[in-house]
Amino acid sequence: MKLIELHILQSFPVSCLNRDDVGSPKSAVFGGVNRARLSSQSLKRAIREYAQQNIPAARFSGERTKLIVEPLTEALKRHGVTPDAVALEHAKNIADKLAKLDSKAADTKVGTLTFLAPSEIDAMARNVAELLKSNPNSKDYEKNLHKFCKGAGLMDGADIALFGRMVASLPSLTLEAAAMFSHALSTHKADNDLDFYSAVDDRKPKDDDAGAGMIGTLEFSSAVYYRYAAINLDLLADNDHLAALPVEDRRQVVDAFIRATLMAVPGARKNSMNASTLPGFVLGTYKSTGQPVQLINAFEAPIKPRGVGLLAASADALKAHHTELKQTWGISCDTEAVLPDVNLNAFCSALTQHVI
Repeated sequence: MKLIELHILQSFPVSCLNRDDVGSPKSAVFGGVNRARLSSQSLKRAIREYAQQNIPAARFSGERTKLIVEPLTEALKRHGVTPDAVALEHAKNIADKLAKLDSKAADTKVGTLTFLAPSEIDAMARNVAELLKSNPNSKDYEKNLHKFCKGAGLMDGADIALFGRMVASLPSLTLEAAAMFSHALSTHKADNDLDFYSAVDDRKPKDDDAGAGMIGTLEFSSAVYYRYAAINLDLLADNDHLAALPVEDRRQVVDAFIRATLMAVPGARKNSMNASTLPGFVLGTYKSTGQPVQLINAFEAPIKPRGVGLLAASADALKAHHTELKQTWGISCDTEAVLPDVNLNAFCSALTQHVI
């Protein structure tokens, strides 16, 4: 397995970047103590959104939604399926085969989130429209939907190739993710704290009582997190993923993935507890053979600041653990790059040169 791995240390101040079902920052027990946690799902969504908004060349155009009937309808109409009611009927039929229409929903939607790129929607609509020209009432296209979709080649769906998708109703469209993520954990013991807040009623007379118009509490945490992400370059380049792209374009995709992974921050409470920071230390490696190996066990014994801060102490522990693994297990890295020893452009260039 040809593998690019990112080992990221990032310090966040007062924040609630990833909430549980009662609005508290997520946590986990590791090494016998409580840690702050960011789910891999929250990190992946932030990365997808960052790349879509900031890196146009990334080809991250996929949408994960239950509302696929409308874009399918519009695509069918573009390819000549008329009138609107007929286009809608066929769009519903296609959507039902992809993810089963939700009969209980007030509006037209499927029962599960469906991850599709615009080119895949267009390819299905174009091929269905061609078949309907010879037989307007036919639904024989149902058995070929997966072929129409795969024929598009994910040319604008690099995010689908990287993050994968599950299609229970049409398993042939299920795709294994070429990227791997861990849940981010704090390198040290971290407990949630409470923020007591009050709000003043602006129209309350000044000679009235001095009480607040509203009071409440919010939970928050602050921590240095270890984050891990990797890309299986062999899988990314196979026929089900991005084989249709030239090598240089795949290199751009990986470059965008690395930049977005380092820059993106989950958006929970981003206005009231803004925690937009950048990583303080990143080890990037390329292995021509081997398997994914996290460095989280550098922090199995929780880090203590000891006068140098948690970030610096965490970086020292990570480097020492990596050296130990290489010596003990013979792990070989063809390329190693470290931020901030080099700048971001040099870091990305050192890793993306291995994209095949």
